[in-house]
Amino acid sequence: MYCQKLKREAEALEKPPIPGELGERIINNISKEAWQLWLAQQTMIINENRLTPFEPEARALLKAEMEKFLFSDDAEAPAGFVPPAK
Repeated sequence: MYCQKLKREAEALEKPPIPGELGERIINNISKEAWQLWLAQQTMIINENRLTPFEPEARALLKAEMEKFLFSDDAEAPAGFVPPAK
């Protein structure tokens, strides 16, 4: 499948990662590799912003960030994020 995030052919997800219309959009346009990149980004957002994922405000923020990360070029690291030293 053609991955909209990676802008190339890549292995498709096996099932929608989330329910609903957004899940269908993801499975039709986003590869396994891009989804894994999102999961890493999501973890960084949760940690840097000290979010509690079950709170409605945090879930709304994560959903908006997920759409931005997967379907546009506007995603950025959280404010104040410093990559770990290698």
